[in-house]
Amino acid sequence: MADYIYLLQTRLTGAQQQALAKVRDVARAHGMTVFLVGGAVRDLTSGSPIRDLDVTVQGNALKLKKDLQHAGAVLVGESDLMQALYFTFPGGIRLEVGSTLSVTYPKPGKPVVKAATILDDLRRRDFTANAMAISLNEGSYGLLMDPLNGVADIDNRELRLVSNYGFIEDPARMIRAARFGARLGWHMEEKTQQRYDTGKAEGYISAMGSAERGYETEEIFHEEDPLRVLRRLESEGWNKFLFPAWTSAKANETELNRLRDTVGQLEAMGIHPDPSAAYFPLLTAKLAPKDVADLKASFARPGFVNQIAALEGETKNFATQFTSKAAAAPSDAWKMLMSAVPEQVLWLAHSSKTAAIQARFKAFFEEWPQARQRIPYQLMQEMRITPELPGYNDLIGELFFAIMDGKLDTPETARAYLEPYSPPAPPPPINLRRRAVKKEAKVPKSRSKKVVAESEDSSDVESVTAPAAHKEPAVAPVKAKPVAAKAAASKAETPKPVAAKPAAKAPEKKAVAGKKVEAKAAVKKAAPKPAPAKKAVKAPAKKATKAAVKAIKHKTATTPAKKAVKAAPAKKAAPKKNLKPAPKPKVPAKAKPKSPAKKKAPAKARR
Repeated sequence: MADYIYLLQTRLTGAQQQALAKVRDVARAHGMTVFLVGGAVRDLTSGSPIRDLDVTVQGNALKLKKDLQHAGAVLVGESDLMQALYFTFPGGIRLEVGSTLSVTYPKPGKPVVKAATILDDLRRRDFTANAMAISLNEGSYGLLMDPLNGVADIDNRELRLVSNYGFIEDPARMIRAARFGARLGWHMEEKTQQRYDTGKAEGYISAMGSAERGYETEEIFHEEDPLRVLRRLESEGWNKFLFPAWTSAKANETELNRLRDTVGQLEAMGIHPDPSAAYFPLLTAKLAPKDVADLKASFARPGFVNQIAALEGETKNFATQFTSKAAAAPSDAWKMLMSAVPEQVLWLAHSSKTAAIQARFKAFFEEWPQARQRIPYQLMQEMRITPELPGYNDLIGELFFAIMDGKLDTPETARAYLEPYSPPAPPPPINLRRRAVKKEAKVPKSRSKKVVAESEDSSDVESVTAPAAHKEPAVAPVKAKPVAAKAAASKAETPKPVAAKPAAKAPEKKAVAGKKVEAKAAVKKAAPKPAPAKKAVKAPAKKATKAAVKAIKHKTATTPAKKAVKAAPAKKAAPKKNLKPAPKPKVPAKAKPKSPAKKKAPAKARR
């Protein structure tokens, strides 16, 4: 289902929306509910152009006449029997305001009406496609009422009678069916077509009254393509019942086509005229003056006759203004055309033979609109003139007119023109930068192993060279443990000889070739003692550490500067390890294959 709120907002022109708003306000002031009905709802649903508006109120619509006239509407006709008012609103909007009625036909063409609800009013209409309504009231705005499923017939592009006796009750509906078929290109539903053919054959049209005859004749002039509708009525034989003297041969077809082209050009420019009054002299161009007068007299809306008569004189007055000094500049001429009565603009553009006027209309249609494409949006962006600024749309309009008049023909003139509208540059942004914290360089994995080994070696040196007060932690005994503990482990099969590795490793790596004998002697002295494991650890540890100190001293005296330099960072890293027994698992496998203590300890244990 279509969203009719959206359709009302987008499909209706601004002038049509304003006209509906005025009718709503007046009806609400009188306590009446108001609905959009008939052809306007059909055209909203089907997508056809909306040429006129039909509004129905629950109450007597005749009571709204004065208030609507005060609101700017021009009364062009009324029907006391059907309680209907015919208005034209600014912008060429034709609007009919009627009452919700129920209608019966005791005799063909003789209606009897009485007040009713909106649903009863929809059921008394001609075709199902026209028997729909949209609420314009608060709380139900945009609600569609379709009691006879007219939407389905619109989808099928069919005209279906609301009542089986529709053509008998109101013979004018047969003319209406032919007119809708010519305008919309729809066909009649099968049973409706059968009843239509029967009505033609039996002469139902003879019961049509003079008011209905004049109404249907006038409706031809309000069609978008009146000549096509007129020819369709002629082919169906209905024209001789409407006005026999008027035929399609009496029309000026060439000028009609040219006028319709002008209507399209004006609508593209945003001007929406009602061409009905302009069609009349072209459709009756070859009709005798007496017949023209009789045709006007038959119309149901006297106001439409007045519009036809006043069109020529009003257009001459507008032509005088259009060629005056007040419209000398292109921008002034543009403003005058956009604010004038659309019907006068249409007839002047079509009927004027003055070369200057025709040249201005050609510029209006072709040249002046191109000024919008030359608006310097990029320069405006550089000068910080954006849509967010107040008055931006007004500035765009001023630029459009200035370019149209040729005032901004160079970038320099455009910049000078825009300078007063350019806001000051914003202050530079505050940039709060923090000092970058230097991250410690990550040591490559290949080097990290060497650093760990050197730190272990330097930790041995520090543990030996430290003062006596710092020897309280049992670091030296732990590292000397493997010498004696290895022998005991061979007998007792101790599974964890991990603590012996650092002591064995230190002599191997740090001792120089000339001092290896002293380390071996220290190991031999410590090995044969059968003391318990704890005592065996203490005695050899002192001797082993003394030997290690001597070896290290000798090494530092004889080794090159590079090795001394490498040892320096290891001494700095040693305090971080804190020389606690916890890092025992870090040393494991490196000292196992290389330690001389591991090889000789078992042999001395055998002695």
